[in-house]
Amino acid sequence: MRHVRSALSVSVLCGIAGAAWAGGSHYGVTPGNRPSVEGRISEWAVPTPQFARDPAPGPDGNIYITVMFADKIARFDTRARTFKEWDLPSGAKPHGLLVDRDGSVWYTGSGNGTIGRLDPSTGKVTEYRAPSGGDPHTLVTDGNGVIWFTVMRGNRIGRLDTRTGSMTEFKTAGNPYGLTLDRAGNVWFCQISRGRLGRLDPRTGQVTELPLAPDSQPRRIAASSDGSLWVTLHGKGALLRVDPVAAKVAKEYALPAGPRGGPYAVNVDGAGIVWANEIATDTVVRLDPRTEEVRVFQLPSKGVGIRKMAVDADGRLWYMGSHNGRLGVIE
Repeated sequence: MRHVRSALSVSVLCGIAGAAWAGGSHYGVTPGNRPSVEGRISEWAVPTPQFARDPAPGPDGNIYITVMFADKIARFDTRARTFKEWDLPSGAKPHGLLVDRDGSVWYTGSGNGTIGRLDPSTGKVTEYRAPSGGDPHTLVTDGNGVIWFTVMRGNRIGRLDTRTGSMTEFKTAGNPYGLTLDRAGNVWFCQISRGRLGRLDPRTGQVTELPLAPDSQPRRIAASSDGSLWVTLHGKGALLRVDPVAAKVAKEYALPAGPRGGPYAVNVDGAGIVWANEIATDTVVRLDPRTEEVRVFQLPSKGVGIRKMAVDADGRLWYMGSHNGRLGVIE
């Protein structure tokens, strides 16, 4: 598939192989791990609950979220247990976010076709307009100043160089949803409406596809520190392990709630433990790939609506209930 704008320069692409590769959701903070998980779950009501979503840890140890329908970014102080909010431009409808190593908050403006940058120290917002507009959805960072993002209804993968503000877009198909990076710097993304995974080679702009079951609905994808990729199959109630080097499925795991459980978010901690939620049953599943031991956590709330989860530097799993407006942590 051809890319929409000019090819990337060789000098920029040479930096990909040397980029920091932390696994997890590639949100800028290396995910930690805990030798044992007590299973203690705590939740806090967010100040503005108009579809708050997509938590991400910052280098300050705090958790940041987008508030999609209120055009806000919120920060939860994990020590003081208090929230702070910043207003974004009207109509931005922030969806995904991450916090870079300098503490800048980057978000996808799904309502106005932008990638935004919030400086929490001043509240200043800078917007970078996607070349074709559309609805930027999920974003990741390579750790070296490049952000990759999906444009779901616009069927594109975008690249933003945060050092220069330049953007490049690559045409694809299948309503690209979640995305991650492999160790070689390739961008893997879920084609939710086609039952496929896509792989973009940033050096050439070429997109190849890995076919899955047509009704599998791959939704989110995360990378493990061992190099493997993990995908939630929303339509099958399963979790998929992918070998990105061989570009093939390594194994499929049926999840406890079955085909109607609706697995949505997925993440991997620093020890390679995989976390996924089943949105229909308000449960979070912890899978140890080495032993295949599965542990299910029943959330204290009902109708939670988790759409993204994040592992912080201490190995705690954070989730945001978009339906009930509560930020939670499992530790």
